Amino acid sequence: MTTELLQQVRVIDPVSGTDQLADVLIADGHIQALAAHITDINSETQIRDCRGLVLGPGLVDLYSHSGEPGFEERETLLSLLQAAAAGGFTRVSILPSTSPAIDNPALVAQLQKNRRGQEEAKARGCGEVINSFSASSLLPRLHIWGAITLDLAGKQLTELADLAAAGVVGFTDGQPRENLGLVRRVLEYLLPLGKPVAFWPCDQQLAANGVMREGSDAIRLGLPPIPQSAETSAIAALLELVAATGNSHVHIMRVSTARSVELIASAKAAGLPITASTTWMHLLLDTKAVKSYNTSLHLEPPLGNPSDVVALREGVRRGIIDAIAIDHAPYTYEEKVQAFAEAPPGAIGLELALPLLWQHLVETGEFTALELWGALSTRPAECLTQKVSALEPNQKAELVLFDPQQNWKVERKNLHTLSSNTPWLGQQLQGRVVQIWC
Repeated sequence: MTTELLQQVRVIDPVSGTDQLADVLIADGHIQALAAHITDINSETQIRDCRGLVLGPGLVDLYSHSGEPGFEERETLLSLLQAAAAGGFTRVSILPSTSPAIDNPALVAQLQKNRRGQEEAKARGCGEVINSFSASSLLPRLHIWGAITLDLAGKQLTELADLAAAGVVGFTDGQPRENLGLVRRVLEYLLPLGKPVAFWPCDQQLAANGVMREGSDAIRLGLPPIPQSAETSAIAALLELVAATGNSHVHIMRVSTARSVELIASAKAAGLPITASTTWMHLLLDTKAVKSYNTSLHLEPPLGNPSDVVALREGVRRGIIDAIAIDHAPYTYEEKVQAFAEAPPGAIGLELALPLLWQHLVETGEFTALELWGALSTRPAECLTQKVSALEPNQKAELVLFDPQQNWKVERKNLHTLSSNTPWLGQQLQGRVVQIWC
């Protein structure tokens, strides 16, 4: 049994709402003690000076893309889990956007089997499992979103009950679904299953061939615009269907505009039982960043105007936007080396989100540490109808240790993901995960 004493670490616990300096004793995968000072330890306890470090519950990613199966050159299941571990995530949920799509129980079972195989390889001491992330030999829990429609085509519903029995965390196509009759049927069919269903609201006719949020920056850069109404009209329609069906497990993905925040706030004030998320990059960057034409800034939905970023940040702080998602979307170098409008949309983020959000939101004083950590851990878990325990004795140690002062460079050799499509490539960052327990 390994016993570790973390001395004078900053403990952030969104469940209890506490942010304090303490000693934490961890043994056999559990928190044994948490107090101002712990002296009652045995001679075999590993003592670690953690002054300046932050300890919090493991981060929970609501949705990200896995390359496996079908696009292993972008990302394998192993590299995805390694990247998640290196970013502080102890739970990661993958979208069904694989090839073939995750639309049947057999593929769910195969992915779960592959995940268990990675853990068994780790147990046998295979050093390649975490590569240079030497502080942790653990991989996060894998959760799998089941597809709503066969092959994500938006036409024929999958066997929802069979997928639920196979253990999917919830249902989504991860793509806009404009057939409102189909959306209503899904909301009704899923009521007895008690699983969350996630929608990305976007009217594709309004979005057309746009690649950038409509506004003065889009005009200046000469890129096809997407009006905010492409998102807000779809959200309004979805909210009406939720009210009509009474489904209490609806999650709104990829919120990106100020008006969307207003619509969600009004719906919640009226008692509509919904949850919502935005992505980490939409909290950090706006349309002005696109002037570089870096294809890693081509996202779906597109980056918002400055007023959108202000509203999204305030929405997260107030809990209108429940959670921050990563939406990790790996692509190869060849896929991204195209004209901005032609490159596939998406960027990596599992290893970058925590340090960048901490640096730009917590260090600046705009967010408290508790607000950010809750939006990345306990609140995403709640969106998935999962539980995160308080940091207290006798609880399982599902934790992340973070050094907010450690400097490192975003380079291919320093990343665990197989892809490097990020606008921060080649830049120095401050803040890095030291270890996870899960």
